Amino acid sequence: MSDVRHLHHVTATVDRDQPDLGFFSGRLGLRLVKRTVNFDNHHVHHFYYGTERGDPGTIWTTFPYGGQGVPAGVHGAGQIVATAFSVPARAADGWRARFESAGLQVEKGTARFGEDPLVVRDPSGLVIELVPDARDERAPWRGGPVGAELAIRGLHAVTLLLRDRAPTAAFLAEVLGLQLVREEGDRTRLCIGRDAPGHLVDLVESAGAPAARNGLGTVHHVAFAIDGAEAQLRLREELVRRGVNVTPVRDRTYFQSIYFREPGGVLLEIATMSPGFTLDEPLAQLGRSLRLPPWEEAHRAEIEAALPAVTTVVIAKSENAFQSPA
Repeated sequence: MSDVRHLHHVTATVDRDQPDLGFFSGRLGLRLVKRTVNFDNHHVHHFYYGTERGDPGTIWTTFPYGGQGVPAGVHGAGQIVATAFSVPARAADGWRARFESAGLQVEKGTARFGEDPLVVRDPSGLVIELVPDARDERAPWRGGPVGAELAIRGLHAVTLLLRDRAPTAAFLAEVLGLQLVREEGDRTRLCIGRDAPGHLVDLVESAGAPAARNGLGTVHHVAFAIDGAEAQLRLREELVRRGVNVTPVRDRTYFQSIYFREPGGVLLEIATMSPGFTLDEPLAQLGRSLRLPPWEEAHRAEIEAALPAVTTVVIAKSENAFQSPA
């Protein structure tokens, strides 16, 4: 049995900081569980959004690179082209009304496997899907602007666009233990452990798709959750044995990570499920202040001066506008 349990998080390269916060905290109602920096470029924020604790499987993260000379990316083969979040079974009409009242265009998503997703685009052009699913029993974040009857439960699935899905499907099955759920036309659904929200990976094949290019408005990688450090090292050894170019274990403070690409070119991460986001902030204060990894604390003044100023917000359910924190 694979030590990989479910999705951990999805990370995207986005444009400007404040519009990103406004969309994912304000419109989607996710909790900002951590405001930190890109560990590979500490002049860029790294925002983590999720449910109350930012449990693995609920996390969406962004690098706002607007103003840093990074061009817009290209959506194409070798990339995650859609990220789906799970919402309650009867929530579609409420979400449509919420988006339209904010002037956002709601698109009808591609129906698949009995699902009928709503699609919106974030301020950077990323495809965000909301999938009503009665099977999801995860608790939502109740402290934001979206009531529990609508609120996001966590990640539902990611969609990988590939010119040939067969090598990717074989790799995910053999190395990470994913299992085939179903195929419909050009789409193959795999699951991690079980067929349930937060465990799903869709492979869409398009032989003529343009090559993807990372940049503003593209997903950078998807991370899978693994039991712990020992299991992660075992998997890394297996990847090395297979000749896969995999990074050393990297300390991301809230989890440990390794990175590699699957045969279609999509960047994958394996992340541990602990220690989690309450490592350096109490639960009630998550996301309220800039947190830095210990090795960057000596440079805090310089880092804070270089980062774009942002308002991190807590929004009451009856409000639509941002309020500054107390």
